[in-house]
Amino acid sequence: MSQPRKVAVVVGSLRKDSFTRKVARAIEALAPKTLSFEEVPIGDLPLYDQDSEAQPPQAYVDFRNRIRAADAVLFATPEYNRSVPGGLKNAIDVGSRPYGQSSWDGKPAAVVSVSPGAIGAFGANHHLRQSLVFLNMPVLQQPEAYVGNAANLFNEKGEVANEGTAEFLRSIAAAFAAWIDKVLAEEGA
Repeated sequence: MSQPRKVAVVVGSLRKDSFTRKVARAIEALAPKTLSFEEVPIGDLPLYDQDSEAQPPQAYVDFRNRIRAADAVLFATPEYNRSVPGGLKNAIDVGSRPYGQSSWDGKPAAVVSVSPGAIGAFGANHHLRQSLVFLNMPVLQQPEAYVGNAANLFNEKGEVANEGTAEFLRSIAAAFAAWIDKVLAEEGA
C-alpha cells in the first residue's frame, strides 16, 4: 500500500471541545486508511497584515508550510452571523499570501459545517466555498455536509452517539478520499 494522503484539518472554531472539532475528529476516525489527518491550528495566528510580509511572523511561516505539505484540506466550520468565524477567515488570508504564493492553490478540499441549529450552518458552508473557488481549491460537491443539531450527536466521551450520523460522516470521508485521488490524478500527483 502506498503512503496515505495527508489531509490538513482546519477547524474554524477555537473552542477545544467544540462540536465542530468533534465532527472533524469523527470524520478522521471514520475515514478510509488511505487518508491521514493532522489538525493545523489557527488560534495563534496574528491578524493578517500585509506590512508584516517583509519579515512574516513565524506563525505565518509555520502555518503556510503545514498547508503546503498537505495533499488536501478538510475545513470544518461553525456559522457566525451567516458566515465563517473571523479566525478561519484570517487563516485563509494568511495562507493565501504573499500574492502569487498561496499555500492553498490547487489543493482538493471538503467543507463540513456544524451547528446546534437545524440547518447545519448552511450559510457558513456556502460563504466558505466562495473563498475556496477564488483560491483555486477544487471543493467536494457531494455529499453536501451540513451537520445540524450537533448538541445531540455525541456521547459524554465526545464520540458519535448514533449509527445514522456515523454512516453520514463515513460517507463524507469516503467521498473526500475518492475526490482527493481524482483531483491529484488529474494533476499528475
